[in-house]
Amino acid sequence: MDVGAPAAEAGDALRGAGIIRAVKDAGVTYVLSVPDLHTAGGILAPVTADKELTLIRTCKEDEAFGIAAGLSYGSKRALILIQYTGFLYSMNAIRAIACEHSMPMVMMIGLLSKEPGVPPAQSRRFGLRIIEPILDVMGIERHYIDTDADIAKITPAIRKAYETPKPVALLIGRRPV
Repeated sequence: MDVGAPAAEAGDALRGAGIIRAVKDAGVTYVLSVPDLHTAGGILAPVTADKELTLIRTCKEDEAFGIAAGLSYGSKRALILIQYTGFLYSMNAIRAIACEHSMPMVMMIGLLSKEPGVPPAQSRRFGLRIIEPILDVMGIERHYIDTDADIAKITPAIRKAYETPKPVALLIGRRPV
């Protein structure tokens, strides 16, 4: 159920500033995160300094889903910024809140240590290989974001999540700069 996964070229880049702009264009005003090594420099650090976004740090990834649900009840839009290991850790919260209760959970999942140019399903890392099949089984739409060209997928995906309401996963393939 991946919506457009172009092959990345070796010289391609993924810029955090473009990602943040797309997130804000979709009306997101809150970012919930446990510190994430994959997106820390390119996304998390700039979010911390951004006056238009409120960063809420959580102790555990699954806490972010409850907070995001509460924000959505108050007509606020949130982005949950986690690593793939945090996604795996949060399965029960995702199942209950995002899937069974049809909540607009927007997960930006950093694919830490994904090999350049290798699709997640073909990674040597078991945890990376199983992310997409799990999302498919759960019926969660996913978008692979690996280059600046892929950033155009972010705003429509977030808007759709809040309009439907359904969860969506934005898989961050390379470390944003």
